[in-house]
Amino acid sequence: MSVWKSGLLCLFLVSVLTFTQNANAADKNASTLSKDKQPQRYRLQARASQLDPRTKEYPEINFVFGTKEKPQDLENASVDTRVESKGKLVIWLMGHNDGLFERLNSYGLHAIQVSYANKWFGILCQPAPKDEQARGNVRLEAATGEDFSDELNLAKSDGMSERAYQFVKWLAKENPQGNWSQFLTSDGKELRWDKVIIAGSSHGSTTAARFAQHQRVDRVVMHCGPRDQDQDWQANSSATPANRFFGFSHVLDGGWTGKHYCRSWELLKLNQYGPIVNVDQQSTPFQNTRRLISAADVKGDAKRAHSSVTPGGSSPKDGKGNYLYEPVWKYLFTHPVDDVGMPTPLDPDCQ
Repeated sequence: MSVWKSGLLCLFLVSVLTFTQNANAADKNASTLSKDKQPQRYRLQARASQLDPRTKEYPEINFVFGTKEKPQDLENASVDTRVESKGKLVIWLMGHNDGLFERLNSYGLHAIQVSYANKWFGILCQPAPKDEQARGNVRLEAATGEDFSDELNLAKSDGMSERAYQFVKWLAKENPQGNWSQFLTSDGKELRWDKVIIAGSSHGSTTAARFAQHQRVDRVVMHCGPRDQDQDWQANSSATPANRFFGFSHVLDGGWTGKHYCRSWELLKLNQYGPIVNVDQQSTPFQNTRRLISAADVKGDAKRAHSSVTPGGSSPKDGKGNYLYEPVWKYLFTHPVDDVGMPTPLDPDCQ
């Protein structure tokens, strides 16, 4: 090899090494919070219509801004700078639940709740969906703002993903102590989906699962869901690997008694990563499974059972007033995705 070629090769190797070191350093820096002179838990709110002038209302699906007194496009965020950051952002697809967000922050997670088109159910795909992908297509358009459904015509600025990006971009400026910028790409033009945990309850969990099939994310957490028992989109190929999906339901929930959730979990191939585990009978790490259930006392109320799997008045507590599901919530959001349970066969009762 000539001296010239040898020198060129050395220069190339040094450049690659420098790039790798810089990338690693950037990731390392992104995983920790900027120094906060007064570490605390920050809670922030903003209206989607004020963050992005391109946003529009869609009254035909009850997707509107509301009024100054009663805003319907309010978005919420929180982070606790007293806790070492895990470098992950939870995007919550349901009404804001500060009890849940407080726990997420205690795990070292950032959290936002985004305003997006989630009231279409009961309006579109009526009286029945035209095919086995119809509801999934509406969900995907609501999540992305892209044209996936002929029953919906959202602009990209009104999809969940763009509204989440605009919110995080605002948070990065409004709350630099929280280091929200770590969830933006280096050019600041997109979210870093590899750092996102997409989560929700009920229809929110269903949309989270459909979106994660389209866009690879770090993790999917599905409380009381997914639904869409008359659909087959759950079996679609997925950009997010199945071991990154986690589900939790109460057995008195109508979605469970109707076999909706267990069917969706199997279509999502979660049976390949462990059995259905009753959290009342086993402790964390619950055989490293992705499918968790509970039969804790909810006074025999199916509606209460439905909402019991997230913090709130319906969630069961022990004699000291502590939530029974504390270890479950932490497991769902923080259990290492590469730690998986043993595969189990399909359950014919779930079909």
